[in-house]
Amino acid sequence: MTLTEGAPAKLNLALHVTGRRGDGYHLLDSLVCFAALGDVVTLTPGPLSLTIDGPFAAGLEAEADNLCLRAARLAGGQAAIRLTKHLPVASGIGGGSADAAAVLRGLARMGHPMPDRTERLGADVPVCLASRPARMQGIGEVVTPLPPLPALHLVLVNPRVAVPTPAIFAGLARRDNAPLPRIPAFADADALIGWLAGTRNDLQAPAIAAAPVIAQVLEALSGQGARLARMSGSGATCFGLFADAAAASRAAAALARNGWWAVPTELASAPAAR
Repeated sequence: MTLTEGAPAKLNLALHVTGRRGDGYHLLDSLVCFAALGDVVTLTPGPLSLTIDGPFAAGLEAEADNLCLRAARLAGGQAAIRLTKHLPVASGIGGGSADAAAVLRGLARMGHPMPDRTERLGADVPVCLASRPARMQGIGEVVTPLPPLPALHLVLVNPRVAVPTPAIFAGLARRDNAPLPRIPAFADADALIGWLAGTRNDLQAPAIAAAPVIAQVLEALSGQGARLARMSGSGATCFGLFADAAAASRAAAALARNGWWAVPTELASAPAAR
């Protein structure tokens, strides 16, 4: 039996850094959602192995510390894993964590138990397991499901520049920022965008300091008519929220002419599995 699991891109619509533990891990408070596009993980029963293909396969190696293999070992599962990479590597949209979560979901469908403390694989893995809107807190282990968000039309843009996550956290001006305001039930996209205007991504400023092109991406998204433009995670991928699908498609086509990875998408309802 071969199983396929979608690994949708994770978006931090808002990300506040609220503290740091004694062991050095930062405390986060984030509104997380998932895009309709992402990587694809295929599992076939057999000895544990990993092959990688897809548009961004060149950025990864099937080495022992690959998150897909680490997830399989944590679950005690045996399977031949095929990872098709549609998302840029190490780009702030949870690609590796989403892939690991997809492996865990697939192995659970094969009868393997879901391991405890999946945040050991990465802060984003617990929230990626469900791949539904959620408030993520702590070091990623506190995940509070939220009702479905209003429909959003997005453009994801990555300037094809890698930014090292540890350096971004090290560049924070302060680590004791206020948490997110209360997250209401959003009646429509206007209400959500209005709420987001009162939030931020605390990692955006240090990421721009490390890679100034991120500021150019945000400015370009706004110039294309984005109602909100913000970086996701620790970067360098940014997102813009647009009025409709046509506007998002036009903006993505224009931004891709800069040599950037730019794709239109929308929110996902749930990770695809078959």
